[in-house]
Amino acid sequence: MSQHYTPPPMKATQEEMNAAKLQMGWRDFCAHMLIPLNECRQKNLYLPWTCKHEKHVYEKCQYKEYKKRVIAMQKQKAESL
Repeated sequence: MSQHYTPPPMKATQEEMNAAKLQMGWRDFCAHMLIPLNECRQKNLYLPWTCKHEKHVYEKCQYKEYKKRVIAMQKQKAESL
């Protein structure tokens, strides 16, 4: 029996993402971390040296999700051989 990648539950609701005006391409499993990052960016006029913590947290979330998908794909390939 093969085990496939099961995505985590969404933490940000559709209403929250609509209120934050997130584009469809950014509405992923890390959207709940992107919303405060975008708010910080807007508040600080997108200055590159601000919002470092929020950016790090969001990118770490994206990386973890990527690694989970890679591992799931490797397991799926190994099972198909």
